[in-house]
Amino acid sequence: MGRISKTAITMGLMIALGGPAASQGLPDFDSFMIVPAGGGTAVSAVQAANALKDYDVIFVGELHDHIAGHLAEMALLRALQARAPKIALSMEQFERDVQPVVDDYLAGKIGEETLKTKGRAWSNYAEAYRPLVEFAKDHALAVIAANAPESVVRCVAQQGADFLATLSADKRGWAAAELHTEDGPYKQKYLAFLSGDPAHGEAPGAGTAAAAAEKSYAAQVTRDDTMAESIANYLRANPGDKLVHVTGAFHVEAGLGTIERLKMRAPNLNIALVLPVETDNPQAVMTADNGADFAILLRPEPEAYVSDEERKAAEDREAKSIRAATRGRCKL
Repeated sequence: MGRISKTAITMGLMIALGGPAASQGLPDFDSFMIVPAGGGTAVSAVQAANALKDYDVIFVGELHDHIAGHLAEMALLRALQARAPKIALSMEQFERDVQPVVDDYLAGKIGEETLKTKGRAWSNYAEAYRPLVEFAKDHALAVIAANAPESVVRCVAQQGADFLATLSADKRGWAAAELHTEDGPYKQKYLAFLSGDPAHGEAPGAGTAAAAAEKSYAAQVTRDDTMAESIANYLRANPGDKLVHVTGAFHVEAGLGTIERLKMRAPNLNIALVLPVETDNPQAVMTADNGADFAILLRPEPEAYVSDEERKAAEDREAKSIRAATRGRCKL
């Protein structure tokens, strides 16, 4: 996969927005630009779809609460379906055990309120994911509830990966048959995030803290392996189909997480990656080597914190929220 260059992003915005005015960044919060990796100008969703239509799987990473990112997802899905009608929509935002609920909604057997309640739709479903699901419904596309149930993930975080072996046969299929918890870049990235220090990749602490971190990572890859297995299972059962998977960017950056786990299961798949990049000044934008084929350029979300103290407190709360989520009662 290609690399998104600083030049590509800068030139794409300059041309698309019109000369020097582009130095002010994207004009509105619901604006987005799609930029190909490796150089060139900004492209439309249709042009991006022309380049992506021959891939077997297109991963679209997102910032879950950025409206422009969701608009870009919808534009890409619409354009891709026009060029590859046999395409499925796979979603992190629905969990495997509610697949029958999703199917019933697509078939017109239940209403949206039942989908949201019984399907445990995310709180931002209406503004973020309804357009995708309604498009799939209108065009008779499969929607794959790809993720592992949060209840299972919570129990893995408390008890470790061995918890899955205690599940009854009817529930064991809610999570991937095999988890990949081995060391590697993705594990280093996750443990660095968990430690609250993104600049370092060491596992936090030792003893009990290190054991808790290992369980937390097992919970994380329960999601990644389950989503990867869900995608592989669908494509195996529907040869010739293509698939768009919508997920948080963390799960797929640099081709790690869900993508590397899909490759373990289906190494011959042709995979593309589209990732969001927030930038308020294309002249100064810096991009990591995130392995993407296209970038969705977004105006940054408003500053939530204006001091280092606020920011550090927020990072601490984020890490605590992950740990707190795992301390709820393990009950299925």
